[in-house]
Amino acid sequence: MTEPGSQSTGELLAATVPMVRTLGLTFGAIDARRAEVVLPDRPEFHNHVGGPHAGALFTLAESASGAVVLAAFGDQLTRAVPLAVRAEIAYRKLAKGEVTAVATLGRPAAEVVAELDAGRRPEFPVSVAVSRADGAVTAELTVVWTLRPHDPAR
Repeated sequence: MTEPGSQSTGELLAATVPMVRTLGLTFGAIDARRAEVVLPDRPEFHNHVGGPHAGALFTLAESASGAVVLAAFGDQLTRAVPLAVRAEIAYRKLAKGEVTAVATLGRPAAEVVAELDAGRRPEFPVSVAVSRADGAVTAELTVVWTLRPHDPAR
């Protein structure tokens, strides 16, 4: 998504999404199919059982989904804006310590762009697994995204 000398996807998200900075999220490998984002273990984000608060876990997972969307469709930003349409999360196990979200694009990017080219507003899922350091999946999230074409009347 990025060109030499431009911001990385993670840097762009950190610069434009205040919650990314607030939670201190860090970005690992990101490409047009997959993104890794890490939530540090900070006591101020803990819940009543000593793990990351559900809201922090959701924000981590949603941010990872946004990173893969931006990597996959960053070249479409001049004509469409990516927007989350809906999301569903399942909390599976207690998260403790640093947790990592891995987001995976659920449809081929070319297929989504073809719908946009045909004048439709495509929707596509992004699946996210949040894991603790021992590899146990603590939460799973699916975010359905769209590429909303820019309104020339605006």
